[in-house]
Amino acid sequence: MQNLIVHGDPGIRKDAVINYDGKEQVCFSIQRQGDWHGPDEVQLWCTIGTEDEREAYEKREYIPHWLTVESIDAEALDVVKARGKLSV
Repeated sequence: MQNLIVHGDPGIRKDAVINYDGKEQVCFSIQRQGDWHGPDEVQLWCTIGTEDEREAYEKREYIPHWLTVESIDAEALDVVKARGKLSV
């Protein structure tokens, strides 16, 4: 599990599937930053991991401050599925 900062908006939302670091990863949470007071483009702060790590994420069996943080431009992000299941 790790944090990924996406510079720009590639159109992904919670539970999106992306191909990052050579494997498919799920966006467990996405926080949108910068809409009101900058920077010039929006940033998406995502907590990503494999599907095997979902239970650890949901039970909060990790320390957020110890997760690795990397960043990528939205144009360079390989989106497999932009949105998760829609619940009604």
